[in-house]
Amino acid sequence: MTTDPKTPLSLGLRRRDVLRVGAGAAATLLAARTLSPSGVFAQGAGPETTKATLGYIALTDSAPLIVAKEKGFFAKHGMTDVTVTKQASWGTTRDNLVLGSEGNGIDGAHILTPMPYLISAGKVTQQNIPLPMYILARLNYDAQAISVGAAYKGLKPTVDAKPLKDEFLKKKAAGQQAKVAMTFPGGTHDLWIRYWLAAAGIDPDKDVETIVVPPPQMVANMKVGTMDAFCVGEPWGAQLVGQGIGFSACNTSEIWKDHPEKSFGMRAAYVDKYPNATKALLMAVMEAQMFCDDMANKDEVASIVGTRAWFNVPVKDIVGRLKGQYDYGDGRVLENSPGLMKFWGGGPVSYPYQSHDMWFLTEDIRWGKFAPDTDVKGMIAKVNREDLWKEAAKAVGAKTIPESTSRGVETFFDGKVFDPAQPMAYLESLEIKRVA
Repeated sequence: MTTDPKTPLSLGLRRRDVLRVGAGAAATLLAARTLSPSGVFAQGAGPETTKATLGYIALTDSAPLIVAKEKGFFAKHGMTDVTVTKQASWGTTRDNLVLGSEGNGIDGAHILTPMPYLISAGKVTQQNIPLPMYILARLNYDAQAISVGAAYKGLKPTVDAKPLKDEFLKKKAAGQQAKVAMTFPGGTHDLWIRYWLAAAGIDPDKDVETIVVPPPQMVANMKVGTMDAFCVGEPWGAQLVGQGIGFSACNTSEIWKDHPEKSFGMRAAYVDKYPNATKALLMAVMEAQMFCDDMANKDEVASIVGTRAWFNVPVKDIVGRLKGQYDYGDGRVLENSPGLMKFWGGGPVSYPYQSHDMWFLTEDIRWGKFAPDTDVKGMIAKVNREDLWKEAAKAVGAKTIPESTSRGVETFFDGKVFDPAQPMAYLESLEIKRVA
């Protein structure tokens, strides 16, 4: 007997399966079995659930989650009931992760790389109650902006913040400390701006006042004079330049070329309960990362995330820097910046290298978020799930699957070298240590 190539019978379902469950249900079962030609689900078993609620902040590096939803990658891998919901701030993201979707919160998120560690350790949760989390993938490298108000343009600060030192110290002496904003204590933006200031001899805890501002509110706060400088992801650095309110002193890739930035993090409880669903989510995110990384798709990506449903930001504020067209706003213009946001290629970007996590945790020790005797390697072993990443990568046919857990922690602009094997030696080499 021959069958039509589109029928369930022709693709490996037995006749008694079709008769038992009906043609419609058989087609659904077929979809679960054929999600991945490399057989991600053992013996045809699909995801244990089709549901997940994921959070995102209106930042360009959340694009993989949004694109996975809009382009149907989640549905393709059997996750037909994924909700991707906007979070007002990283604090809101944390609180909703604590609640979980069963408590009207979220199961996972586009998240600042150190946050799953801070949350898992109970360092930033109410009553310091730990919430176990996993990092499943890195979402992007590079392209965060350290921005400075237009009043400082004449000083010409760049990746070297030293031109600001005397001015900031004068303000401190006059009782009007300069305010620098980041998005979450101990998060990536906090660590980038602290590193930038400290390398210039400006103590971020003593010489300036560090404040927390949600990413979408950065430009508005700079406009009314609430802060002197800030660090945040795009498109807010570009929007600041476009409105003539300030300029980008540096792209964070100038501090650390090809640095990791956001991660895809999930509650450990969800991952442990639904391993197949987690793998399906990871596969969808990876495919979305590949899509976002293709220069031919950049205009479409910017158009998708810029809509009212997602960022509600003009596409022109997103697409330029997404393509590597970097106008700093102080006369410097790069048409093909090597510091453009990277989502997949070169590593690949998506792989959650343990050495990268080590740097962030070491910097959080530097600034008192973790104690100096913290078992960093032990934390990484619990939170970093590179094993799940490798399984999903094989299933989607990734050409490069790293064998080493260490990569890309190299020389910074001030000549300091981070050795993941000797993190405290790195801290001791810094001029401003501030270790608790």
